[in-house]
Amino acid sequence: MAGRGSVRASGNFNANQDAEILYKAMKGLGTDEDSIMKLLTSRSNSQRQQIKAAYKTLHGKDLVGDLQGELGGTFETLVVALMTPPILYDVTSLRNAIKGAGTDEKVLIEILSSRTAQQIKDITAAYRQEFDADLEEDVTGDTSGHFRRLLVILLQGNIEADAQTLFTAGEKNYGTDEDQFITILGNRSAEHLRRVFAAYMKLAGYEMEESIQRETSGGLRDLLLAVVKCARSVPAYFAETLYYSMSGGGTDDQTLIRVMVSRSEVDMLDIRADYRRLYTKSLISHRCGGILAHSCMQNCFNSATFLGFQARTARFKSCHNTPVGIRAGL
Repeated sequence: MAGRGSVRASGNFNANQDAEILYKAMKGLGTDEDSIMKLLTSRSNSQRQQIKAAYKTLHGKDLVGDLQGELGGTFETLVVALMTPPILYDVTSLRNAIKGAGTDEKVLIEILSSRTAQQIKDITAAYRQEFDADLEEDVTGDTSGHFRRLLVILLQGNIEADAQTLFTAGEKNYGTDEDQFITILGNRSAEHLRRVFAAYMKLAGYEMEESIQRETSGGLRDLLLAVVKCARSVPAYFAETLYYSMSGGGTDDQTLIRVMVSRSEVDMLDIRADYRRLYTKSLISHRCGGILAHSCMQNCFNSATFLGFQARTARFKSCHNTPVGIRAGL
């Protein structure tokens, strides 16, 4: 099934007018953050780039730089993400994951396990152009062991055309042959892997994910699980990623922003559907407060849907004095 994004190009688009709206939102005392977010989340990324160019022409200034000067914290991070071209956003996320204080394995796993072979090629080329560096070399220099080997295989994007091999490599033997897991899961197409998983279930009596959980650990386990989940369904993988980013002791702002922005024009409608299927509630009703969550949800849902949810929530609260985290039926 083709991916379906929730953010689409605006039919009534004028880059110069939008540039003026943003300029006025930042002019004078205080910043009209609501106007900024409402506009940016109702335009496609391509249109945002046109607005950026128009802003430069009209005011001789860099729009992103001005936005950064007016905003702060995670809200600034979200706005910069919205203003970054998709391929450059992936490339920058990977660079920060590798070159920051310690390696952010979560980002490497999320991006490299979920992108198509062609997208990986484009990311590798853009990384070299942007940073004058080789992505594979940077990854290998910052990781180690079987985790590094699988990342390299994913980066190389090889697609070839084995349940018995995996069973023998794992559950059948004492100890695990990680190389076999890595070779098969890293080199096969998603369609082929889905057939392998079905055959593995018949042979072993349980799902591939259960075997990986029992036979591996650490970053390698997380990466293998991500590869398997993405082979089954990329939208379902991101639905789970979003769920855990908003669960527990607090919100994982960086993951929430990264997924919402990077998937908004790709398959967010499918992610929303899988979220409801997996967690029996809508993504928008997940209890997650603050302006960041509000802004991310605007980016996830079209304006009419989001505003309709807000109106129904307000009516419900006025009648029942109940917290916002309700099921909205969206």
